[in-house]
Amino acid sequence: MFATEFLDIPSLQAASGTVVLPGSKSISNRVLLLAALSGGTTTVHDLLDSDDTRVMLAALQQLGCGITRDADAVIIEGLDGRLKNAQAQLFLGNAGTAMRPLTAALALLGGDFELSGVARMHERPIGDLVDALRRLGCRIDYLGHEGYPPLRVSPPALQLGVPIRVRGDVSSQFLTALLMALPLIAATQNVVIEVVGELISKPYIEITLNLLARFGIAVRRDGWQRFTIAKGSRYQSPGAIHVEADASSASYFIALGAITAGTSGQKDVRIEGVGADSIQGDIRFIEAARLMGAQVASGPNWLEISRGAWPLHAIDLDCNHIPDAAMTLAVMALYADGPSLFRNIASWRVKETDRLTAMATELRKLGATVEEGADFLRVTPPASPAHWRAASIHTYDDHRVAMCFSLAAFNPAGLPVRIEDPKCVAKTFPDYFEALFSLAHTFTACIPVICVDGPTASGKGTLAATLAQRLGYHYLDSGALYRVTALAAGRAGLALDTAHEVAIAAMAQSLPVRFVGDRVWLDGADVTDTIRTEEAGMNASKVSSLPAVRTALVALQHSFRQLPGLVADGRDMGTIIFPDAPLKIYLTASAGHRAERRYKQLISKGFPAILDSLRADLEARDARDSSRRVAPLKPAGDALLLDNSDLTIEESVNQVLGWWQGKQLFGTS
Repeated sequence: MFATEFLDIPSLQAASGTVVLPGSKSISNRVLLLAALSGGTTTVHDLLDSDDTRVMLAALQQLGCGITRDADAVIIEGLDGRLKNAQAQLFLGNAGTAMRPLTAALALLGGDFELSGVARMHERPIGDLVDALRRLGCRIDYLGHEGYPPLRVSPPALQLGVPIRVRGDVSSQFLTALLMALPLIAATQNVVIEVVGELISKPYIEITLNLLARFGIAVRRDGWQRFTIAKGSRYQSPGAIHVEADASSASYFIALGAITAGTSGQKDVRIEGVGADSIQGDIRFIEAARLMGAQVASGPNWLEISRGAWPLHAIDLDCNHIPDAAMTLAVMALYADGPSLFRNIASWRVKETDRLTAMATELRKLGATVEEGADFLRVTPPASPAHWRAASIHTYDDHRVAMCFSLAAFNPAGLPVRIEDPKCVAKTFPDYFEALFSLAHTFTACIPVICVDGPTASGKGTLAATLAQRLGYHYLDSGALYRVTALAAGRAGLALDTAHEVAIAAMAQSLPVRFVGDRVWLDGADVTDTIRTEEAGMNASKVSSLPAVRTALVALQHSFRQLPGLVADGRDMGTIIFPDAPLKIYLTASAGHRAERRYKQLISKGFPAILDSLRADLEARDARDSSRRVAPLKPAGDALLLDNSDLTIEESVNQVLGWWQGKQLFGTS
C-alpha cells in the first residue's frame, strides 16, 4: 500500500492482464456480524482485509466473540444472540457498514455501549435509524450533535407489536441494520418493517436478504415497502461461507478495459473473483459500461473487458441501482463523445464525504464542465486534448475518489495525475495502486527517474532511499549490484574470472534483487550485511572488470524503471544509465566532511578507524573515479549540484523534493 503524502501517476497509455480482486466490503462486514450473532462456528473464506473489516473484527472481539485466523480464513465463534461483554467503548473508524448494524444489534441485545468513529463518521447521519429503534423502546443517546454519532446505547424496554417504520431515502444501511438486528427479537412473533419514502440503493438490500437466508433467516418482502421477519427466527451458522470479490472495486478495472487499448499479444483486462452472476448490485455496472461502449465477457467468477466504441458513448442513466460504482462512470464520462447525466444519486452526499460536490470539484480540475444538482451530476468532457489539465486530486479521505480518479492518467493529452493521500484506499482495497500498475503500460520515457550521483561517502544512498520512500517510487542502489552479482556468482560456484564471464553475465541479467529502504534483498533473503564486508568489496571489483557483466548490469538497471517512478543512486546514473532522467542530482561534500561521516559510521559498528587515513583514501578514490576511462565520475551536464557538507539528511531531502515539485505540472490543492 502507498502511504505517501501523494502519489504522482505518470501518463499511462494502455492496460492488459489479470487482476484478482479483494473481497467485498459490503458482504464482508455483513458476514462478520451475522456470524457473530449466530449459533455455531463460521469459517469465513476470502474475507476482505481492510480498515472497515478490521474495526468490525475488533468490535466483535470486544463484545466477547471468539475470532481466530488460519492461513486463508477467519473463524468466528458465534455468540448465539447473547453478548459475553455487555459494556464496551467501540471505535468504528469511518465504517458505515459497522456503525449502523452494530448500533441496531446492540440497542436490541442490551448493555452499555459507546459507539464512535473518525470525524467524518460523526458527520454521517444516523438519526432515522435511531428514531426507528427508539420507537421500539431502545435507549440511544447522542453524545455530540443530534442525529449523528457518537452514540451511547443503554438496555432497552422493548415494545413490540407494531410495524417498525424507517426512512429509505437517506441510506439503505438503515434498513440493512434493522433487517440484521430484528431477528434477535423475533422468537415469539412476526416483526414487520415498513419503509417510508422511496428506498434507495435497493441492490444493497438484496445483498442483505441473500446473506440473511444463508444464516437461516427468511424475510418476506412485499415490494420494497414492507419486510416481515417470521416468528421463531434464529440465526444459525452455515458452517463455511465464501466472500465474493468486491463488485464496486471491479468497476475501476471494467472502466480500465473500456478506456484503454490492449498491449501487443494481450488485448483484454481480466478480472477474477467476481462474475456477472454476483449477488452484489454494483455488478450491474457492466450494463452501464456496455452502454458506453465497453465489450464485456463473463464466466463463473471472472470478467474480461476490452475497448469497443471509441470515444465512449455519452449516457443518461438513473444510477440508484449502482450508487458506489456510478462514481467510476463519472470519470469514464471524461472519455465520452458528449455530456453524460447521472441521476438519482442523492445518497452520494451522506457517504465517506459529500461525493456529489467532491466529484464535481475534482472533475473540473481536469478540464471537464460539470453541473452539480441535488441528486444529479452532468459531466461534459474536455473539448479536445488541449483542454485537459494536469490536476492534483484531493481525495477527502474517500477511497472511491482516489481509485476512480486514477483512471484520468490515461488522458489523451499525456498529462500526469496526482492522487493526494493515496493510503485512503485501505478502506476497501489496500493494494489498489499496485494492482493498477501491474496492468498499466506506458512509454519508458514517461516513467520519471530521479538520479542521485556523487562520490564515495557523500550520502547519496541514504538520500536516494529516503526520496524513494517519500515519493512511493522504486529504488535502485546501483553500487550494490556488483557486490550482489559477485555474491550470487560465488553461491552458484562460478569463479570471478574471464572463463566464467558469459555465465556470470547471463545470471546478472535477471538477478532477483530488490532494494527496500536501506536493505538489499537477493532472492527473498536480506543480504545487506553480507555484501558490506571487505571481501565483498574486493569481489565486486573483480566482477566490474568483466565487460560482459557490466553490459548485463546496465540492462538490469534499466529494468528498475517501473511505474510509478524510480530513484537511482550511483556514479553514472545521470550520465550513462538514465541520461533522459528529468531530475539529476550531483551530491557532494568536502573530503573532510565525508571522512568524518565514514569515521563515525565505522566506530559506531565497532570497527577501528583513523580519520586522516580515511580522508586520504577518499581523496585517492575520488581521483581514480574521476579519471577512469569507462564512465568517469562527473556531474551530468544538466545535473543540479547539492553540497550537503553542512546539511542534515532531512534538509537535503527537502531541497531535492522542492526541486522535483518545481518540475511538476501541478501543485497541491
